[in-house]
Amino acid sequence: MKKTLIATTALIGLCAGPALAETIGISIPAATHGWAGALNFHAERTVERLKAANPDLDFVLTTTSDPGQQVSDLEDMVATRNIDALVVLPFESEPLTAPVQRIAESGVWVTVVDRGLSQEGIENLYVAGDNDSFGRTAGKYFADTLEEGAKVVVMRGIASTVDNERVAGFQAALEGSGIEVLAMDHANWNRDNAFNLMQDYLSRFPEIDAVWAADDDQAVGALAAIEQAGREGEMIVVGGAGMKEMVDRIRNGDKAVPVNVTYPPSMISTAIEMTALGLTGAAPMSGEFILTSELITPENADKFYFEDSPY
Repeated sequence: MKKTLIATTALIGLCAGPALAETIGISIPAATHGWAGALNFHAERTVERLKAANPDLDFVLTTTSDPGQQVSDLEDMVATRNIDALVVLPFESEPLTAPVQRIAESGVWVTVVDRGLSQEGIENLYVAGDNDSFGRTAGKYFADTLEEGAKVVVMRGIASTVDNERVAGFQAALEGSGIEVLAMDHANWNRDNAFNLMQDYLSRFPEIDAVWAADDDQAVGALAAIEQAGREGEMIVVGGAGMKEMVDRIRNGDKAVPVNVTYPPSMISTAIEMTALGLTGAAPMSGEFILTSELITPENADKFYFEDSPY
């Protein structure tokens, strides 16, 4: 995947610019939590890089903390900036579907990121992470490294399709491994909820070999509860999404956090780069582009560590 992104960036820098300036609008959620903060970080870095490489491309980037404001931002982009392409991560799918559809029908190239619209076929390009792969990658790591009979507890996220897909992938990877899942409860992708849930698991189960936190904020909460209970060294914790703190632990050989699973906020960079290529005609970019999750290990952790990232 990294080679693909490098090749894409190189193409943008080498292709001849369009005869007339083209404008790409980018609308994403505000940095209200860690993953969204990293999304903003990568979007801003990508815009800076592409503007330097392509003087004939212009960008307008807006962030929003509610769907109503996002709709207003999109309308303003069309009315006052006359955008030629739009990259949008919908704050919510349903309220954004009709506004984005109207923009697409006006002839604007549309790329949707991560959260799909409630109607299929509106966008030219869809870029997202692979939730089945996210769960399956963690489950395969457990199946490959834990002994038969190992005991695992699971922290689910918010009850949703995304959570269901992740859990289904995890369970599929464990089939036939002999690993025992002691409990599987929701912590809502929240570190405080995860702390409380981990306290409950620790009181209920005297033996736990591994925790699948299914999210890095949940992993932070789980690790805090384990430390408070004085049970460090008894179990490993595997989260997901590549939070800087988790990746740094892996780089430094923390035995409690041996690996992580990517669900990269840098997918926004992929979406912006591919939209720029499609807009300039340098390469055909349409359909779906799904980023399969990767396992972050001590051997490759450096390439997933971004010192300046807020996440």
